[in-house]
Amino acid sequence: MNLILFDRAEINLPLPIGDTRAVHILSVLRRQIGDTFDAGLLNGPRGKGILVGIKADCLELKYDWTDEPIAADPIKLVIGLPRPQTARKILQEATTMGVAELHFVRTNRSEPSYADSTLWRTDEWQKHVATGAAQAFCTRVPMVSSKSSLKETLSQLPQSGTRIALDNYEAPIALSKCHGLRDTSVVMAFGPERGWSAEERDWLRENGFVFAHLGSRVLRLETAIVAALALLKAQRGAM
Repeated sequence: MNLILFDRAEINLPLPIGDTRAVHILSVLRRQIGDTFDAGLLNGPRGKGILVGIKADCLELKYDWTDEPIAADPIKLVIGLPRPQTARKILQEATTMGVAELHFVRTNRSEPSYADSTLWRTDEWQKHVATGAAQAFCTRVPMVSSKSSLKETLSQLPQSGTRIALDNYEAPIALSKCHGLRDTSVVMAFGPERGWSAEERDWLRENGFVFAHLGSRVLRLETAIVAALALLKAQRGAM
């Protein structure tokens, strides 16, 4: 953990000794009473945590907040609902890369059972975005949705900004050659592991999406997302 994150409900309570963060503070960072560590509030300030007490069942902590949260890049991802193990990787990596929103959507070629995973039925997905933020030494986590279809999500997106759909089959241009990557707001859409259907390509075009590719090689979904974000951020001067 590059940054140990807490939510607001936790900061006035002791940290249970079995919590992974407590284990990290004691066993990895090897902090003792009076020592500090890098801490942050989810979507809030960053600063120092101070270990003020070690008990048999908990750690007693206090905090000194100093840095206000960094704003998320105005980048939104629309992602065809993948298998849960792939979604877990995307939640972490896209958060680390610093996107504002992640919309996992039902598509014609998504496996319906993926939506019933414990990843989405419980709060598990929140742990993965927190892990991604901690890796980036940042407190900001994206807004995440997983209940809507592609068509529903497209209808709810704001009309402004650049829209790009990644596609291996019908894209006429490389992502690196696309115009508008420097625009304030960018939406990038990624099909599920089985790709877009013809109907979905029509919906995307009707909603102002330009199709682009990442080259001739077929990438895993999580790899394509990281590669596309790296190209986008490089164009925007953020990398």
